[in-house]
Amino acid sequence: MMSNSTSELPTGWVSTRLGELYSFEYGKSLTKGSRASAGNYPVYGSSGIVGMHDQFLIEGPAIIVGRKGAAGSVSYSTDNLWPIDTTYYVRDDKKLCLKFSYYLFRSLNLAKLEASTAIPGLNRNHAYDETVLLPPLPEQHRIVAKIEELFSELDKGIENLKTAQAQLKVYRQALLKHAFEGKLTAQWRAENRDKLESADALLKRIQAERAQRFQQQLADWEKSKSPLVPLLQRGKTTSAASIIPHFEKGGLGGISKPKAPKPLEPFTAEELAELPELPEGWGWFSMEVVCLESILGKMLDKEKNKGELKPYIRNINVRWGKFALDNLLKMRFEESEYVRFGLKDGDLVICEGGEPGRCAVWRNELGQDMQIQKALHRVRFPKSINSSFVQMYFELCASNLRLEKMFTGTTIKHLTGEKLARMAVPICSIDEQAQILFELESKFSEADQLDQTITTSLQQAEALRQSILKKAFSGQLVPQDPHDEPASALLARIKAERATVAAKPRKGSIGNNFSPIEIASSSVSKEP
Repeated sequence: MMSNSTSELPTGWVSTRLGELYSFEYGKSLTKGSRASAGNYPVYGSSGIVGMHDQFLIEGPAIIVGRKGAAGSVSYSTDNLWPIDTTYYVRDDKKLCLKFSYYLFRSLNLAKLEASTAIPGLNRNHAYDETVLLPPLPEQHRIVAKIEELFSELDKGIENLKTAQAQLKVYRQALLKHAFEGKLTAQWRAENRDKLESADALLKRIQAERAQRFQQQLADWEKSKSPLVPLLQRGKTTSAASIIPHFEKGGLGGISKPKAPKPLEPFTAEELAELPELPEGWGWFSMEVVCLESILGKMLDKEKNKGELKPYIRNINVRWGKFALDNLLKMRFEESEYVRFGLKDGDLVICEGGEPGRCAVWRNELGQDMQIQKALHRVRFPKSINSSFVQMYFELCASNLRLEKMFTGTTIKHLTGEKLARMAVPICSIDEQAQILFELESKFSEADQLDQTITTSLQQAEALRQSILKKAFSGQLVPQDPHDEPASALLARIKAERATVAAKPRKGSIGNNFSPIEIASSSVSKEP
C-alpha cells in the first residue's frame, strides 16, 4: 500500500482508495468443452487468453484481473470478450482513461495480496483498500502515451535480446553437429594424422579392456571364497559342493560369479547405410560395444529394502551435463549393493524415463558417496572412451530428435536398456575425443557468458519497466499542466455517480447499463 501525504502530491493529483474508483466484477463460467474454438471472441482466464468463443460476455475494452490461479495478474482487451469465473473484470466507464487504469493495476503488483490457500486467490476487498494517486484526466492520457512510447522501445530491445538468446541455442546445436561429423577437428586431424588410432584398433583395445576387466572380476570373486576354505578344512561347515553354488548366485554375503563377456554384434551393412558418413579413422559403434557395463539403479521398495540409509539420485537430480543435488532422498542399501548401484568418477548417468536420454557425467569432486535409483542407467566406459564425449553426443541426439527414435511407449516415453545398448555412437581416437571436448567446452564457455549477459540485460529491462511505472504513478514521468481540471473534481463526480447508482433499485439492471447476462455473472462466484 502506498503512503503519500497531501503535501507530497503532484499538482492537481489526489490520493484515494482503489475501491473509490473501480468496481471489480466477476467473470462467468465457460468450460473448455462449451467454447467454440473457431469463434471470434477471446476467452480470458487469470493468466490471459485461454481460448475463443462465438459469443461474448461483455463489450471491450476491458481490464481482466486474475482472481483464482494466477491471482493479481492483469490483462487488457480491446475486443469484446468473455472473462471466465476465475477472473474479475473492469470495464470502460468513460470517466477514467482505461489504459491508464490498466497500467496503474500493473504497477500495484496485486499478486502480493493473494490469500495463502491451496489455490491462490485475490479478494477484491483487499484490492479496494490499496491507496493510489489519481492525476487529472488529461494527464492520464499523457501518461499512457509516454508509457507506451517507452515500452515500445523497451520491447524492441527485449525482442532483440531474446532473438540473440535463441541464436545461441542454434549455435550450440551447430557446434555439436560439426563436432560429431568431424568438421570441428578437421584441421587438427590433418596435423596429427600419424598419431591417430584407427577405429579398428580402438575396437580391439576396447575388447582387450573388457577381457581384462572380466579377469579382474573373476579374481575378486575367487578371493571372496577364501574365508570359507579353512572352515571347510576343519569341518566347521558343509561341503564345498553345497557352498560354492551359493557364491555363484551371490549368496552367503559373497558377490555373484562374473560372466564372461558375450560376443557383441557389430552393425550390419544395412544399419550402417542409414547412419551419416564419418571421417576416415572414425567408426559407428553401439553403446554395448563401447561401454564396459550398463545397469539400471535400485528399485525403491520401503518394505523390502534393507541396509544402511544412503542418498541416491533420481531422475529429477539429473540435468543436461550436470547434477542438481540440493533435494536428495535416501533409501536403504545393503553393503553388497554399494558397488552394484554406486557411482564412480566418469560414470555416465542417463535418464530412463521423464526426459529419456538426459544425462550427465558423475565426478568424484562432487564429494558424495552416491547410489542411483531404477529410473536411471549407469554406464561405465573403458579408458579409451571419454564419457563426456558420449554425453555431448546424447545432447546432439536430443536436439536433432535422433534420440527420440530410441524411445518406447506412447504417453510415457522410456529409454530401455535394450534400446540403449543398440544406440549408435560415432567414435574416434581418445586423443581426438579430448580435442573435440576442448573445442566444444571453449566455445560453449564463451556462449554461456554471452547468454548470462543477455539474461542480466533482460532482468534489467524488466526492472526498467517497473521503474517507468513507478515514475508514472508518482507524477514524475510527464509534467503537470496547471490548466487541467484537478483530479479532486473528477473524484467527486465519480463518487457522486456511484452513490446514485447504488441508490437505484435493482430491477433487471445492476447499474451502468449492465445486461441481464452480466447480472447473472455477477453472482456466480464468491470471494476467495
